[in-house]
Amino acid sequence: MTEQIQQGPLQALVRFYDRMQNAPALGWSQVKFGWAVVLNESGHPVDVVDLRDQLGKKPANRFFMVPAEVKRTAGISPNFLWDKSSYVLGRTAGAGKRTAQEHAAFVKENLERIAGVEDAGLLALKAFLENWSPERFDLEPFQTDMLDANIMFRLDGDARYIHERPAARKLVEARALEADGHEDRIFCLVTGEYSKPARLHPAIKGVEGAQTSGASLVSFNCDAFTSYGKAQGENAPTSEGAAFRYGTALNSMLQRGSLNRVARPIGDTTVVFWAEASDRQAAEAADAFGAIALSSDNKDEVEVEKVSETLKRVSRGEALHTIRPDLGEGTRFYVLGLAPNAARLSVRFWLCDTLDAFARNLAMHYQDIAVEPVPWRKLPSPFLLAVKTTAMLEKADNIPKRLAADMLTAILTGRAYPRTWLSSVIMRLRAGDDPTGWHAAAARAVLQRMKRKANPTISEKESVPVSLNRDYPNIGYQLGRLFAVYELAQRAALGGVNTTMRDKYFGAASATPASVFPVIIRNGQNHLGAVRKKLAGWSVIIEKELEEIFNKISPEEPSSFPRSLHLEQQGEFALGYYHQRSAKLAGQKSNQSLPEIENDQEDEDA
Repeated sequence: MTEQIQQGPLQALVRFYDRMQNAPALGWSQVKFGWAVVLNESGHPVDVVDLRDQLGKKPANRFFMVPAEVKRTAGISPNFLWDKSSYVLGRTAGAGKRTAQEHAAFVKENLERIAGVEDAGLLALKAFLENWSPERFDLEPFQTDMLDANIMFRLDGDARYIHERPAARKLVEARALEADGHEDRIFCLVTGEYSKPARLHPAIKGVEGAQTSGASLVSFNCDAFTSYGKAQGENAPTSEGAAFRYGTALNSMLQRGSLNRVARPIGDTTVVFWAEASDRQAAEAADAFGAIALSSDNKDEVEVEKVSETLKRVSRGEALHTIRPDLGEGTRFYVLGLAPNAARLSVRFWLCDTLDAFARNLAMHYQDIAVEPVPWRKLPSPFLLAVKTTAMLEKADNIPKRLAADMLTAILTGRAYPRTWLSSVIMRLRAGDDPTGWHAAAARAVLQRMKRKANPTISEKESVPVSLNRDYPNIGYQLGRLFAVYELAQRAALGGVNTTMRDKYFGAASATPASVFPVIIRNGQNHLGAVRKKLAGWSVIIEKELEEIFNKISPEEPSSFPRSLHLEQQGEFALGYYHQRSAKLAGQKSNQSLPEIENDQEDEDA
């Protein structure tokens, strides 16, 4: 895994850092802050400044560029010129068993680094650290909201924060450049240059489910890794510069609201993506295209429609760069899926190809999930597909974790969808989910790709049907149609009932038809008898449809049914049921519907 990471994502992330605008330099990082303490020249705190964003329902911390955050493991490691309240002020909202030690370490580290510097801001901070007592926090102007938040300093009358003053910046940059000419230079596997090695790799923040303080993408902490005398980062030689750049790039993408992040995790996988083009404008345009293609749920509908039309043209064989010249020919596209794994991160998948190839695969995906009537009004994202078809109660937390990553990989690579997607759909239907167009779309997608794998030149006639196909020669599909028509007979006879035939028999009928359909047929005859008395026209239409379906199932023995249907046939059953329930019956006029019972078809908002 380490070799794969070194040769793939890390190199691409380093190149992404190089095109970032206003990216922090080595020795600096972006960190979320809540407060600043204002000091007078004597080091006395005269005010506190609330740095949080007040526009939302509750105050939210904001990002600031500060001296690089230290990598904390189990020990005590203070930051330079800033830190959380336990380090800076010696106070915390919790029990704080080692708060005194953390504060002492912060005071010692910062006093040592600013010693001898004649700068008003740093001298004020020096006086503050030498005279501060944690009990002082109980007095004005300090507030309890400051506890456990990150805190920086500002000199009264100066608009800059102390870490932004020229003298402070020189100290930060001097520490970052200390390694130049260091005798322990290594050959960096990421950049191919000789430089000081990174002993610890940067903490990556923003991965759903991982530690909020950050988790490692590359780390070693077991005795087995020291068998050749290599400790920690020496096992994966990476320069400090490369580690800083890939960490900065990845942390930037993982920020909330980032254009390069899929807004919601897919299962347990947090997904980031980025493009690499001949110029910055083309790369940024490709990023925007990918953002809509991968996560269209909450995007501007006009922009979503533009991407949809582009993918339709791609599906007809046009090259993406000819449709959208602004994306640039030969643009590369990268997708990285990260999942939490204790104090580390797991790479669920790493995909890289041309943007044209990704667009072709996405276009094929939207062709494969096509069903009529369409259950969505705009392109459904992979996240929404997973929620609608695999999650109990349609809750994101209930998406099968590994399945979601496998689904996205199949979507973006054009490989076969995981068979477990179909089994999860069937499981949800057997558990009582109402069969919807979403389930039908998932079933059709899996089945269509299975057919295409067996026969790459599959014709439209041989394909899994998009809409009702009365001649489709699949037993599961025809039995699904049959079930839908008998359900219609029940509704015509009884109207709305609390427990329908679908509620009682759908799961069993799709899995073991021979044991259930005789009961369904017997009840259906009773329902048809009632329909003949009050809706004679409808009884003729329903009986005509039944006869047509029975002839497709088995012309010689219309009462015989298979003892069981395998998984793929159960998927066909769900698809046939949806198509039949949503379509007009043979002989039905366009404006003809059951009294008080409209033929309900899905119209869900994506």
